[in-house]
Amino acid sequence: MKVRKAVIPVAGYGTRFLPATKAQPKEMLPIVDKPIIQYVVEEAVAAGITDIILVTGSGKRAVEDHFSYNFEIQHYLKSVGKNVERAEIKKIADMANFIYIRQKGPYGNGTPVLCAKDVVGDEPFVVIWGDEFWDCPKKPRVKQLIETYEKYGDPVIVAKDITKEETKKYGVIDGVAVSKDVYDVKKLVEKPGPQNAPSLLGSVGGYLLTPDIFETLEKTKLGKGGELWLPDAIAKLMKKRHVYARRIEGTYYDTGSVFGYLRANVELALKRPDLKKDFKKYLKTLKF
Repeated sequence: MKVRKAVIPVAGYGTRFLPATKAQPKEMLPIVDKPIIQYVVEEAVAAGITDIILVTGSGKRAVEDHFSYNFEIQHYLKSVGKNVERAEIKKIADMANFIYIRQKGPYGNGTPVLCAKDVVGDEPFVVIWGDEFWDCPKKPRVKQLIETYEKYGDPVIVAKDITKEETKKYGVIDGVAVSKDVYDVKKLVEKPGPQNAPSLLGSVGGYLLTPDIFETLEKTKLGKGGELWLPDAIAKLMKKRHVYARRIEGTYYDTGSVFGYLRANVELALKRPDLKKDFKKYLKTLKF
């Protein structure tokens, strides 16, 4: 079945960015001149996703407003002759079918996925997070996941090479290579540290899942911190069917951390033809 839906949880509080996120969603913080969430959605749409399911919470109205048509702004831009800007605003709303669900249930990253059950239905779907994205010049991350699913017919985990120090930060994949950049996952080890890591292949925040994950989530007990964790459900699903990992070719940006956010701004500004020359010149003037 064609993969056409993406679930994007955006209900988190963004505590690492306080006080900036006290009155605005972290997903709306700008990277150069676009909010983080727009990069995430554009990446999904570039891979052929047509339905974007945003699982929101209180204080996230700005995310919904960003993807609305906002006829008032469009009318104003048209009246003052700013047609290029108007076209850009309209393009954001035209990218996909946007569906909004309010999160309810226990904390944990499994809850927003379960909240999307009735909207996803009996289809494979993508789960990506609202505060991280990939820059993949050759092929979007989501497209790489879809191609792997289409070949093997089973759930797929986003994977990337990590350092020994990063084994304290990410889940680590214990698997067997089955083709170039694709692994049959035998076990996911959560933040094992260098001494216990089965590999240096990390599970980094993205999945292509099949609809049987919903029943599995419903039967998954609350885990660490009394929260419902998606990796716990995937581990249970692994006992019934194959789960694959796809090493993604591209650059990963974790904009949920302050350092990752700053890095993304600098690197993406340097990739912009209209900013690259002057920005690079400016950076060279800085003394450390």
